[in-house]
Amino acid sequence: MKRSVILTTVMALSLMGFSGCATSPDDPNRHTKEAAATGAVLGAVAGAVIGHQGDRSGGALRGALLGAAAGGLIGAGVGRYMDRQEAEFRQQLAAEREAHQIEIERLRNENLKITMSSEVSFDFDSAAIKPAFRPTLDKVAAILQRYPRTTIEITGHTDSIGSEAYNKRLSKRRANAVKRYLVSQGVEARRIRTFGAGESEPRASNATEAGRQLNRRVEMLIIPDRDIE
Repeated sequence: MKRSVILTTVMALSLMGFSGCATSPDDPNRHTKEAAATGAVLGAVAGAVIGHQGDRSGGALRGALLGAAAGGLIGAGVGRYMDRQEAEFRQQLAAEREAHQIEIERLRNENLKITMSSEVSFDFDSAAIKPAFRPTLDKVAAILQRYPRTTIEITGHTDSIGSEAYNKRLSKRRANAVKRYLVSQGVEARRIRTFGAGESEPRASNATEAGRQLNRRVEMLIIPDRDIE
């Protein structure tokens, strides 16, 4: 078993190293390649364990190879799925991004993070979505409907003006308001969870108005299913 574990570990590290060397920040398929490599690593380890348990005479190696192949396919599938979704968000929300109303970020674990400024989405001390921001959420809802193999976590954030307890409630109310709007536009409620972080996760110092403005936001984390092929 020790030799099998060592061999599997070497394979996993080699795959991870290959992923890092084979991709560059400018590669449009970078996320898909990295996801495939990560899936291959996880598949190799799982396959080795299962293979060893089922066949002590070399089963770990065979299991690792089969697991790497299967895991790589699934990882690449997740990467492609999120590549397409990210491309749609960037295209459909280009005007909002240009106006610094929305930020779109692809995280290394394949999740997408969309950050919406509270300055354009809510009035001061209010959890009612501004009418002018609804067309933007319409675009977001339409894309989420086209990619149902994801779950969505919506988190509200505030600056430090006011009490901590009040800010936490306000941030949760704003997250819930975004959820209700998305559901009203056809996104399944079961896919969405909401959180209120209040003032606990600032992006900048609350000592300046510019910093407080950055801290007032709603973040949407879009998480893919891990078995997309």
